[in-house]
Amino acid sequence: MRRLIATMSCLAVIAAAAPAMAQSATKIGQHNAWGTYSYQAQNGKVCYVLTVPTDKQPPTLNHGDMFFFVSQRPGQQVSFEPQFIAGYDFQTNSKVSVTIGAKTFSMFTRGKSAWVENAAEEPQLIAAMRGGADMKISAKSGRGNTTTYVFSLKGISAALSSIQSCK
Repeated sequence: MRRLIATMSCLAVIAAAAPAMAQSATKIGQHNAWGTYSYQAQNGKVCYVLTVPTDKQPPTLNHGDMFFFVSQRPGQQVSFEPQFIAGYDFQTNSKVSVTIGAKTFSMFTRGKSAWVENAAEEPQLIAAMRGGADMKISAKSGRGNTTTYVFSLKGISAALSSIQSCK
């Protein structure tokens, strides 16, 4: 529980500071659809991989900027933590569904961010991402719109490997 609260607090700050973070982050590399980045935080270096959707549905909505990233924060003993950030607030108490092949994972939402509901399933999601071709995310906006996104998983294994030794 303590990890969850600390993680939520840290990620809420990251989500709120995403534009500022983009300016202070250093790009490490690009692995097909996934960019790799790092920046120095108070508790040490943070490394992450990031991608944007290849498809947004329905096309008539203004989805804003959408990101899926996986962060590694060695100074906080956090390894490969997935997060989805939408360009809008999610419906209160809604869940985000992440589907890769035949596997589906549930994420809880707060504001514009979503995290894996059961932290013990994070390694399974990462393994599914490494073995999949694409990832489909379904969400519900604060206005009640059902939305879906497709993210390419091409390059995710190389991207994650490149931040494995983040220190």
